[in-house]
Amino acid sequence: MAEAETITAAKTAHKRLTIARAMADAIAHEMRTDERVFVMGEDIGPLGGVFGNTRGLIEEFGPERVRDTPISETGFIGAAVGAAMDGMRPVVELMFADFVGVCLDIIYNAAAKNCYFSGGNVHVPMVLMTSTGAGYSDGGQHSQCMYGTFAHLPGMKVVVPSNSYDAKGLMTAAIRDPNPVIYMFHKRLQGMGWLGTEKGATVACPEEPYTVEIGKAKTVREGVDITIVSLGMGVHWALQAAEKLASDGVSAEVVDLRSLVPLDRDHVFASVKKTGRLIVVDEDYKSYGITGEIIATIAERDISVLKASPQRVAFPDIPIPYSRSMEYWALPSADKIIAAYQRMER
Repeated sequence: MAEAETITAAKTAHKRLTIARAMADAIAHEMRTDERVFVMGEDIGPLGGVFGNTRGLIEEFGPERVRDTPISETGFIGAAVGAAMDGMRPVVELMFADFVGVCLDIIYNAAAKNCYFSGGNVHVPMVLMTSTGAGYSDGGQHSQCMYGTFAHLPGMKVVVPSNSYDAKGLMTAAIRDPNPVIYMFHKRLQGMGWLGTEKGATVACPEEPYTVEIGKAKTVREGVDITIVSLGMGVHWALQAAEKLASDGVSAEVVDLRSLVPLDRDHVFASVKKTGRLIVVDEDYKSYGITGEIIATIAERDISVLKASPQRVAFPDIPIPYSRSMEYWALPSADKIIAAYQRMER
């Protein structure tokens, strides 16, 4: 199975969870079974995290293992790196992915490289969870996805769940991994009422712990005419577009990457080989990003499988506008995916 589950559906109860609750459930279980796991970050204690992903943890585990920190990302992420190198398994939150500019040195030159620098003798088993996504008039400093930025830096795994089942399984896998894992969750999928929520993100999850293998994509809708590849919120836009295309007789296959590093190139290629057409959807910036990387994967392996020029639907190369109307003008959507398909067929 692509998903390395520690349980089976027949042996455990399921319950519908939001992504926020699924993340908290996974963290809580790992904290119960492994005393090395602890959580730190801004507002992750009594508040339970701005996006709800640490709710209930401080009540169960106390302030020693659920540590609210000052507003000093370089300081507390640096502390997490040191703790991980010393044998702990910290889960640390960078509240917004946009804040990576404040602490990139400690993330990339320490967390990502220290295993390499030590000849494989010192691992950094830490999870850096961070929010992504626009649509709330939060401005250009709180709305970026930055998937390509993290994926471009060797030494870190990068995961992006689109639903609560994957969110729980990927979090468990990330905490158990001996390498640093960047866990990027989209605000619009969290299940927080004030943010609005994509309904398809809240699904049934086993109550018992399980893992989703990092580095394995998943086909979430079968099709034969075109492959739409995306991640996070983009998967839901892709599914909406596929539904509309179906009414016109077009059978679209939707692939959820789930992980950017490692990237499941084999899965993507197999789908495109079947359909012959490719659209890549990414809320990150268009240039130098995931869309180009996926297309290059197909072109380098066997360009002859393409029956038409591949298309990209991504955020334009501009700072994210504060104005709600301008912001939504720039964001990907199901309609933009359909327009990309129509361009392909001209």
